[in-house]
Amino acid sequence: MVEILREIGMIARALDSISNIEFKDLDLTRGQYLYLVRICENPGIIQEKLAEMIKVDRTTTARAIKKLEMNGFIEKKEDEQNKKIKKLYPTEKGMEVYPLIKRENDYSNRVALQGFSEAEAKTILDLLIRVRKNVEVDWEYVKKGNKRDY
Repeated sequence: MVEILREIGMIARALDSISNIEFKDLDLTRGQYLYLVRICENPGIIQEKLAEMIKVDRTTTARAIKKLEMNGFIEKKEDEQNKKIKKLYPTEKGMEVYPLIKRENDYSNRVALQGFSEAEAKTILDLLIRVRKNVEVDWEYVKKGNKRDY
């Protein structure tokens, strides 16, 4: 079996490490930039949807949100219909750093796809989407407290 997941993992860890180093001076550490980007792109998102989007558990998401809120990047607002629901919005500070994070992401994409044709890049994307969808089935299953049978 080809070790595709090892390669994907190495790529993801390398890019995450680079981002954590480059965004440290912005007070964005340990992957918080991922949460901030999703909140900037989806203002009013709720914590549960954010966790699902990033594929992490609620506790990890809660910690990241708390730090982003403490550092002034995001704010929580009550839903007008249901006061129990807290929606997440970027602050002005969050929106100011968003373009920098987006530029870094675009740059990393260009570097990663250097030497690939547009058709090859599209094929990689299509295949990775299929891989993600396959994994999501198990992620949902395990997230509900189940164990996979392997």
